[in-house]
Amino acid sequence: MNMKEILYQLFDYQYLSREQAREVLFTIVKGDVPETQIASLITSFLMRSISVDEILGFRDALLEMRVQVDLTDYDPLDIVGTGGDGKNTFNISTTACFVVAGAGYPVVKHGNYGATSISGASNVIESLGVRFTTDRDQLRRSLDACGLAYLHAPLFSPALKAVAPVRKSLGVRNFFNVLGPLVNPVQPRHQMLGVYNLAMSRLYSYIYQAENKRFSIVHSLDGYDEISLTDRFKVVSNRGEQLFSPSDLGFDVIPQEALYGGDTPEEASQIFRRVLAAEGTQAQMNAVLANAAFGIQTIEQHKPIGECLEMAKDALYGLKALRKLEKFIAINKTECQ
Repeated sequence: MNMKEILYQLFDYQYLSREQAREVLFTIVKGDVPETQIASLITSFLMRSISVDEILGFRDALLEMRVQVDLTDYDPLDIVGTGGDGKNTFNISTTACFVVAGAGYPVVKHGNYGATSISGASNVIESLGVRFTTDRDQLRRSLDACGLAYLHAPLFSPALKAVAPVRKSLGVRNFFNVLGPLVNPVQPRHQMLGVYNLAMSRLYSYIYQAENKRFSIVHSLDGYDEISLTDRFKVVSNRGEQLFSPSDLGFDVIPQEALYGGDTPEEASQIFRRVLAAEGTQAQMNAVLANAAFGIQTIEQHKPIGECLEMAKDALYGLKALRKLEKFIAINKTECQ
């Protein structure tokens, strides 16, 4: 594939076919594309919206090249955000995953290091002393022990590893933020996804409905790719579209600065630990509870959100989520490849 011709096509505001997009990523992973051209490719998609065919083509390539691991018998949930909202919150989605696990539901979290934020999910998980693995038996032991397994994206998707330095140096959201939630190697049937704008919500909704997944797509109207409780938020799911206010969950609106994730991964990790110990601020814990509640409802679609919220509260304040974290650390610290 001639990357110069592809770049000229993109610079002329033409769209790639699904097959062209697929071939682009294969070419990048082969190491045949200089970083300057990768940066140009990424930048070109900042100038216009990405099409469904382009997203599906990029995803096809990532899934074809992934390290496969079959955990479908657990029927797990993934809670993930696209990132790129520029808000630098603490790791709300990752924290919510442990609350959902504490409520008794299996979670397979797919994540990466922060590319457009101080601390991504992998930064926090690594700070616990956990070593990442692709070993299927180890991941199953983790799920059996604590109801949660963590998949570090670059280990499973070589293309993500190939573009990581360029993404980090650019430091802005890009189409790889869009791809991340779609390429969980397990391809879980349940997924809760946070997006940074409503256009992304429509794009993912189209893809999820075509694949018959149980899904919830959340977006806070002030630009967060999660339920921030700083404003009203929209939830698009198999149940349709709903608009919520924090008061609908019994919560007050919270100031944006209350969700700040700190200036270093270490600070973000400290917040993560405090919240799971039920020692975070009320704003931090409420944000996690809201996301965990909608995560539970993604699985239990017949349950009203109030009931799901009570389950999340029991998991957090009853320290069930903390015990899941402790077991997760214990099983993943030593028995890894």
